[in-house]
Amino acid sequence: MYTKDLDACEGFTAGDGSLLRELLNPLKDAVRVNFSLAHAVVRSGQATRPHRLKSAEVYYIMEGAGEMRVDHEAAAVRCGQAVYIPPGAVQSIRNTGEEDLVFLCIVDPAWRPEDEEMVETDDS
Repeated sequence: MYTKDLDACEGFTAGDGSLLRELLNPLKDAVRVNFSLAHAVVRSGQATRPHRLKSAEVYYIMEGAGEMRVDHEAAAVRCGQAVYIPPGAVQSIRNTGEEDLVFLCIVDPAWRPEDEEMVETDDS
């Protein structure tokens, strides 16, 4: 069994501007999975920078509300929803509420810094 407390995970500001704490990554932890799992926070009134990953990603919204953009589509998201982001899609999320937007990021195959690219868009 492998356990890891969120409070024990060192937080950092990701390249997209979200506040991240990585819970599981087979490249760093003694786990035999192909995905990584991170806890993300976007503060009220803020948005992540548009970016793309080589991997597929799923966001699971745990708290708050926002607007998710994937390529040229936008949709409102809220607590209890999951969003699938295909590999190579330009993505960003904006907190539209008054509380923190908190979500899990599941990346498959596991997230690596070299697999992420910040993107300039007309909306940036």
